[in-house]
Amino acid sequence: MANEVEKYNLLALSDIEKINGFADADIEKLNGFEYTGATLMKGIFGYGYDATDVTAVTNLVTNAGIIGSDVSGVGQARYQLAAAEYGTGTAIFGFGRGWGKMGMTNLVNTSGVVASDVSAVGTARSELAACGYGTDKAIFGFGTTGSLTAITNLVNNSGVVASDTTGVGTVRNQLAAAEYGTDKGIFGFGYNGSAAVGMTNLVSNSGVVATDVSAVGTARNDVCAVGYSTDKSIFDKGSTSVSNLVSNSGVVASDTSGVGTARSRLAATPYGAGKAIESYGSDDQGAMVDISNLISDSGVVAADVSGVGQTRSSPGAAAYGT
Repeated sequence: MANEVEKYNLLALSDIEKINGFADADIEKLNGFEYTGATLMKGIFGYGYDATDVTAVTNLVTNAGIIGSDVSGVGQARYQLAAAEYGTGTAIFGFGRGWGKMGMTNLVNTSGVVASDVSAVGTARSELAACGYGTDKAIFGFGTTGSLTAITNLVNNSGVVASDTTGVGTVRNQLAAAEYGTDKGIFGFGYNGSAAVGMTNLVSNSGVVATDVSAVGTARNDVCAVGYSTDKSIFDKGSTSVSNLVSNSGVVASDTSGVGTARSRLAATPYGAGKAIESYGSDDQGAMVDISNLISDSGVVAADVSGVGQTRSSPGAAAYGT
């Protein structure tokens, strides 16, 4: 009987480490594929205004949250643009302002290399926002053409921008957007032409923008937003240093006391595994800065880190890399 305890349906204890010919050494392999762990994302900040002129300079962010030195710009120098990840490890910068409102885009490959301009498809505008949705697509939305708008443009998983979709929600600019819930997005805050606002608009996993959700956090404009953890996001700063966390169901929390230098017109990108970084912008005196703040995988904003790269405001930022 004791011998039978070591066997069940002819499987001995010594066989527990082997099932169908796989031993301990094979645990990291399945059907010839070796496990390499979770993807550690990298990020990119690009473009902006340096107090004297627009720029196309970029700065890559390692998967440990370290910002690299300036990389010479590619494409039309501009600011007040937006950026988002699309596809698998690729990103897109789009729209903005230079010699006027612009609508061109620039794709970023999985090595962080920015491609030359792609001619505009959507309506040229600036001070818009962008985020991912549907696991591999992106959306640009809202902004100003000279008049405030709520139009959106979807981006497919090849980086192709679609024509304008009629806007839903309050027309506004100087807002931010981020992905949440693994495949959805959220636009939030901004300026409606007369005052800062705090409403949000959820984006479904098919890229459909919903009507306004009443403000929870302090109304403000020129904020940044970014995903953190695996399914949450955060809105932060905007001439202040308060933040608002967003749950994995798109619910915005009340204000969290601020950390770091209050500033506006900054940008943020995910990096690593569930972390994020925000950087650049202008302080409450209007001076351009290059300080950064790391955001943990629980949404906690860290103290200022001395800046790297060209001081500037109104850049775009997105994750990239595989």
